[in-house]
Amino acid sequence: MRIIVKQIPEEGLYLKEQIRPEELDLDTDLIKLRSPVNVEGRVTRITNALTVELDVRADFSVECSRCLKEFEWAVEKNLQLNYPLQASDVFIELNPDIREEMILDYPIKPLCDLNCKGLCSKCGKNKNEGGCNCGST
Repeated sequence: MRIIVKQIPEEGLYLKEQIRPEELDLDTDLIKLRSPVNVEGRVTRITNALTVELDVRADFSVECSRCLKEFEWAVEKNLQLNYPLQASDVFIELNPDIREEMILDYPIKPLCDLNCKGLCSKCGKNKNEGGCNCGST
């Protein structure tokens, strides 16, 4: 997502865009972006500074770190990004900062439920689906 500095009117600029998953490179071993990232916001310019206020929404597919079950995780985040401007600045690229802000919200150990019981250490059965017959539970 790119903002051309000279195209920002005095009253500001309204943004609405979808960023493709491959443009942000947000996937990890446990977390995968399922859809484009929806971005809406407003850009204002005051002399030599640019303020960008964004509402960012994305849907992820996440693997629980205890039971390995896949679950959906929706992220909605409000951002305010500030950029100092110099006379030579032609455009501002927002994707690196949007990516960084999204990653900051990633859970260290994603859980499908706070009370997830995980897998049996002997037979590997998901304990959330009931007990197992291996004798460990």
